[in-house]
Amino acid sequence: MGVPAVPSGVDKREPLTRGPWRGILPLAVLVVSFALAGGISSGGAAATRAPNHVGAPSLTAQATTQALAGVSGPVVSALPQTRPLAPVVLPVVRASGQELRIDLEWDAPRTGSSGSTGPTGPTYTVTGYHVDRADQAGGTYQRLTTAPVSLPLYSDFLDANDVQRWYRVTGVAADGREVGVLGAADAVSRAQDDQEFMTSVQRATFRYFWDFAHPDSGLVRERSSGNLDVCATGGTGFGLFAIMIGVERGFVTRAAAVERINRILHFYDTKAERYHGAFAHWLDGRTGKTVPFSTFDDGGDIVETSFLVQGMLAVRQYFNRNDPQEIAVRVTATKLWEEVEWSWYLRSPDSHTLYWHWSPNYGWAMDLKVGGGFNETMITYLLAMSSPTHPIPESSYHQGWVGDGTTYVNGSDYYGYTQWVGQTHGGPLFFTHYSFIGLDPRGLRDRYCDYFENNRNISLINRSYCIENPGRFPNYGELVWGLTASDGPDGYLAHAPGLDNGTIAPTASISAMPYIPAESLATMRHLYRTYGAKLWGPMGFKDAFNPGRDWYASDHLAIDQGPIICMIENHRTGLCWDYFMRNPEIHSAIAKIAVKPGADDSMVAETAETAETAESATLVGAPGP
Repeated sequence: MGVPAVPSGVDKREPLTRGPWRGILPLAVLVVSFALAGGISSGGAAATRAPNHVGAPSLTAQATTQALAGVSGPVVSALPQTRPLAPVVLPVVRASGQELRIDLEWDAPRTGSSGSTGPTGPTYTVTGYHVDRADQAGGTYQRLTTAPVSLPLYSDFLDANDVQRWYRVTGVAADGREVGVLGAADAVSRAQDDQEFMTSVQRATFRYFWDFAHPDSGLVRERSSGNLDVCATGGTGFGLFAIMIGVERGFVTRAAAVERINRILHFYDTKAERYHGAFAHWLDGRTGKTVPFSTFDDGGDIVETSFLVQGMLAVRQYFNRNDPQEIAVRVTATKLWEEVEWSWYLRSPDSHTLYWHWSPNYGWAMDLKVGGGFNETMITYLLAMSSPTHPIPESSYHQGWVGDGTTYVNGSDYYGYTQWVGQTHGGPLFFTHYSFIGLDPRGLRDRYCDYFENNRNISLINRSYCIENPGRFPNYGELVWGLTASDGPDGYLAHAPGLDNGTIAPTASISAMPYIPAESLATMRHLYRTYGAKLWGPMGFKDAFNPGRDWYASDHLAIDQGPIICMIENHRTGLCWDYFMRNPEIHSAIAKIAVKPGADDSMVAETAETAETAESATLVGAPGP
């Protein structure tokens, strides 16, 4: 699988993780075929392969034969008897040893035969799976799943390394009956160095955007529970970056990624409702119809659209081969980008400020300005200024995005770190993440600040606030920090210094990795090791937790998972920054705001005066749940 050449300026890219199952599938098929043909006696002695201590799957002959044949005996005595699947739908179960855990993945069969009436028997559809574990080869399997899981994924958090376990996966039909054992595998949990551990977290998070994506459209679902047809426009933009990372890291083939991205872009182009070229915050992943976010928010959302366009422009540059499918990615991405009427969202011809929402039913009733204080919407203004078809004027940057300098400029020191722009103590950390998934803050500088340094200091201020812990919340400290918008015991809130109820979101500290890598990585390891299965699932870290109230989120959220995988990659290789910044349009906007050579490039003189008013600055633009 070819990948683009390492871009200039990024000459220390970590080695790519290759597909760990290369060569395993043919062997597994051979073992299964031999077993089904009667070449291995189910009652014979086990011909056990040596355990694989690097995490690749290792099928034991006895476990595989008994599991696939559905025989009774010590391996299956803890479970009711099940019927075997027909050989044509047998998937391969893959087990990989990770730090303190073993991950399972398997192919998802759609239909099969129970074999209960004649050679083939009635057909069924597999809608769920049970996972069983044995502590030794040929041992008794115990059920790990209390209810069938819907995705072909499972993460067994063992809380120890160098532990070998054996697994099998059972299919469950729509009526709840078990229809057969799909396959078996084993692996050994193992310690990982920092690079391996970051890849492990990225791979798990990638599954949210790949395995959990809407099956019809490929769009990214808003969250991992509730109405799973509700998909997020901004989250899908982050998902486009995630797919690009998946190719680079060997999580998915380039061909599969191109097919998925074309499906997503085609859906937005042909099915998704548009409002002067912009998309709604939420839409139905089956039909493309708008799912209202609130009473008056049932139309275009220019901010969510900007997060989507950010991802589209990145994959437009990444998939650059002279191949019909990759050409289709570039053509459709360009079409959708050029059809967004950014200037419409100025609301009136004499306006310099973008407005967040427009509804065909309620017009501008939401009346929410974009900007007017440092928040997550910088990318919205820069894309609007960059548009080759519907641009907004350069004056909008200062009059719309910056707006009132008293709410934009700060200039105060907190815990010894200067914060040039933004509200007191920086606000929730997503302000420093969403716009900068693709927009490279390194060297991005206007008359107000250097944005990499400002984002870095806001991250350190957020951490220092949690170390000081004025709310006296349990467990806060150097390794437990990170306040941002997330789920919590009081619902979805934009947690921030001063708006703190003791809820920590892993995405906050992990996504700060490009800015403060040592502190971020140390916290990621601590949260993983300390809270374990309470905070971890097959798609990575759960959304948030509140240790003082013994509350742990059950969900993953697209808009929080996206920054995790993307900002880890920006720390490691700068991949997302590199490919987004290859778009020539964005540089036209950056050139307009940059400090010109010879100009007065001092930070705004009145910072001391505005610091007092910053104390009362209000939170702007918190994303929805």
